[in-house]
Parts: sequence; C-alpha cells; structure tokens
Amino acid sequence: MTQQHTGFWRRFRLTPSPNAVQAEVEDDFHCMSVVVHHDGEKALRIVPDMRRAPWSTCPGAADGLVQTFTGVALALFHKRGEKKANCTHLYDLALLAASHATDQTQTIYDVLVSDPIDNQRRAEVRRNDETLLTWIESGFQIVKPDEAAGIRLDKLRSWIETLEPALQEPARLLQWGNMLANGRIIPLEKQSDATGMPPSCYTFQPERAVVAKRVGKIRDFSRRAGRPLDECKTVV
Repeated sequence: MTQQHTGFWRRFRLTPSPNAVQAEVEDDFHCMSVVVHHDGEKALRIVPDMRRAPWSTCPGAADGLVQTFTGVALALFHKRGEKKANCTHLYDLALLAASHATDQTQTIYDVLVSDPIDNQRRAEVRRNDETLLTWIESGFQIVKPDEAAGIRLDKLRSWIETLEPALQEPARLLQWGNMLANGRIIPLEKQSDATGMPPSCYTFQPERAVVAKRVGKIRDFSRRAGRPLDECKTVV
C-alpha cells in the first residue's frame, strides 16, 4: 500500500519484558494477542486473547494454544508442528513471541499490500518504519524481484530460505500478509462458508467447519484514521 492507494495493512507489535513477551497483530480481519510468560528458557504460561476474529468458532482455539506451548523451550516453539490444529494466527504470534522473548526493545512490523492496480499488487514489509522487502505480485504469483518471479505465494518457502537470516522472518510475514490480502477482493458471501475451505486451521477442521459462522467485523485501515493496534493496550 502506498499513500496514494488503498490496500491491506497488517501490524505486528512485539514487546519484551524481563519475564514475559507479548506479540500482537491487527489487520482488516483480525486483532489478537499472545503473552508468553517465561523463565528465560521455557514457557511457564501462555495467555492468548482474541479481540477480533472472523469466525464464531475461533475463540475455541485458545485452549489448544495453551496446551501446545506451555512448558516448551522457547528455542523449540518452531518445532511443535501443530499449526493446523491451532488458530494459525495465534500460533504464529506464539512463535514470534518466543523469537523475541529476550529482546531489549519493542519491534513493530508493518505489512502493506496495495489493492490491485492493472492486476498487480505491491507488497512491502517494514520493521520499525524501515522498509526491508518489497515485491510485485499478480494472480498469486511473484512478478518482481526477478529471482522469485513465477513462484506462487504459497510456495515461497525455499526462496525465503535463500535470504539472509535477518530477512527471513519479515519475508514470512510478508508472504502470509500478501496471501491474506486476497480477502479484500473476494466478495464476503464467497468467503463465508467454512466447509469450502481446506482444513488448514482450527476453525476449518471438518467437525467445526459445519457450524462455523462468519461474524468478525472488517476494518479497512487504509480508509480510516489511525493505525492497526492503536486502540490496543500492551499488557507486559
């Protein structure tokens, strides 16, 4: 998204303190938080908070996140491998929290994806207001940069692993944000039947998809005053 164009805006805020770290995210469709209380090595307590979620069944995922990560070494969060059984957004927040648990300062990521212009979208990720990566995407495939051209958004993992380590985390956030931005151009009635979704998260598992209802309020931050997470309080 640029100053001249509307688009998807997703903000992450990662706030460490001596014995806890909070990871938050807000975008058009979600507003969520995970606090990981720890002893410097392992998670002692996990506190998820779904402030805004798109499906009626989403809040039920909180207990699963607690079970997934309580008692786990911070360095091993990424090896849990239970993402599809969890809310994927809470799961990703837990991984971010673990990765930044020993930071000394707050980190803010902004993922900005323009609405399509001539069938192309410009996507960028910033860390603390510094632009780290940009690419052009069209039809779910990368157009620019040249070294990633032709790769589907959901197949970027191998390319991301070729980036320098400091860029791999923001690249993953940009990939996921660019994929979520598709929700802005799909009519709501066509994305409100959970039974038509692949079983990629807690709500889309078959036993819940049949009862899930679309309930979340959609907020377009490119058309309103304020930024994502401005109305949310950090608690650590």
